[in-house]
Amino acid sequence: MARFVFITGGVVSSLGKGIASASLGALLQARGYKVRLRKLDPYLNVDPGTMSPYQHGEVYVTDDGAETDLDLGHYERFTGVAARKADNWTTGRLYLDVIAAERRGDYLGGTVQVIPHITDKIKEIIQAETDPYDFVLVEIGGTVGDIESLPFLEAIRQLANELGPQRSLFMHLTLVPYIPSAGELKTKPTQHSVKELLGLGIQPQILLCRCDRPIPENERRKIALFCNVRPESVIPALDASTIYEVPLAYHREGLDQEVLRHFGLSAYGEPDMGRWERIVQSVKQPEGEVTIAVVGKYTNLLDAYKSLSEALAHGGIAHNVKVKLDWVDSQIFEDDAAAVARLEKVNGILVPGGFGERGTEGKIEAVKFARERKVPFFGICFGMQMAVIEAARNLLGIKGASSTEFGPCPEPIVGLLTEWLRGNELERRSSKGDLGGTMRLGAYPARLAEGSLVREVYGDAPEIEERHRHRYEVNIAYKDRLEEAGLRFSGLSPDGVLPEIVEYPDHPWFIGVQYHPELKSKPFEPHPLFSGFVGAAVKQARLV
Repeated sequence: MARFVFITGGVVSSLGKGIASASLGALLQARGYKVRLRKLDPYLNVDPGTMSPYQHGEVYVTDDGAETDLDLGHYERFTGVAARKADNWTTGRLYLDVIAAERRGDYLGGTVQVIPHITDKIKEIIQAETDPYDFVLVEIGGTVGDIESLPFLEAIRQLANELGPQRSLFMHLTLVPYIPSAGELKTKPTQHSVKELLGLGIQPQILLCRCDRPIPENERRKIALFCNVRPESVIPALDASTIYEVPLAYHREGLDQEVLRHFGLSAYGEPDMGRWERIVQSVKQPEGEVTIAVVGKYTNLLDAYKSLSEALAHGGIAHNVKVKLDWVDSQIFEDDAAAVARLEKVNGILVPGGFGERGTEGKIEAVKFARERKVPFFGICFGMQMAVIEAARNLLGIKGASSTEFGPCPEPIVGLLTEWLRGNELERRSSKGDLGGTMRLGAYPARLAEGSLVREVYGDAPEIEERHRHRYEVNIAYKDRLEEAGLRFSGLSPDGVLPEIVEYPDHPWFIGVQYHPELKSKPFEPHPLFSGFVGAAVKQARLV
């Protein structure tokens, strides 16, 4: 029978509810419990798939093809539990379901209202598919006090009453700011945030207090007194040098013990935190350093590449080196031809995914530099497509080689994907259809060529399964000509129609993939492609 922990945030946004939720999940796992994590987002978009990275950051894709919030990436990286579509709901998706039910006549002509219809739907999705788990951690997006969050807060208030304290717990993340002019930590924002929750009928049992310095015992007692919680339940959440240190820090402060105490479960003995200690040691005490240039278009908003930067760090953990990221706006290579010299000092070049024409010529220049200078190269999704276009232009001499994503072109090396197989079912898309949910999304298999570098990287696996998120594909019609020029198509869809992986056999390490391997990388299980790429960069660093 699952126990539910509801995680809310107050005072300001971006305090780290996602990391806190993921860390608690990791701690409960370390004590032998089975966990599942969910997030409820209050915005009206059906999903973040059509949202600009500048608005929302990264879109995280699950195996079953859901476009979700980036916090689900933290959940997977910390716990290893694969997220699903059922684990991320937005207000838009929620209302879409309820309105569709009303149109079908499911409510038998009754008046459809926020209470009980919306709140009942929220309670239903929170509890769906939870029987096999000991704990279900539910993060409520936004900040307490936002009007958008009110239906979710009302729903979890109702659900907690129905479940009782034996199966529900409220955990609230707040800010305890330090005021330099006064030389003091201020607890009033936390008091007001909890008061806001109390006004909605929710009494938090545990407070996570974000702060940039230790919170003295007298301040913790003051918070406990005014917020009606035990002093032991006021958990400092101090800034950490790496997010992978957060589970260890919360354990030292007693978070997992307090959660178990609330549910009347034994907290005797210490959980096995060995793998987290090893990860933190590798991050803090590396044996070397490599520099990777990430040539993209959202380099001034690093949340757009959250999983990517973490996967590169995981590759560093695999080799016990620090991976220093040089974020390069690809447009600089278009504005200044000499700017490509900036890449001469790096040990590897990565061109990530993206959409739209802006910056593409700069990415192609970065690919050309990596190919000609024998610098380890990794192209992901759009990056692979740019690698193939670069080969068509500079090895085959096809000057008009381009992608139909940017408009009509004489040589469509990359074109719109209109139909493909998912298992035994044919899926179709139209160029005139809605943008939302019209991409090739989720896990699909690929077959790897014998004797290829990528097959070696995957431990000689003949077939793999990776997550996709794209609308355009490399045109298989150009395969033979490109292979004659030296670019090997080392991974294809099982039916041989869709190119999945390309590489240069005569290059130290040059791989482009159509999928997003960063979505499956974890600190305790680095993705083999990122481990291999960083390993090649280490060798390159020794040669320089």
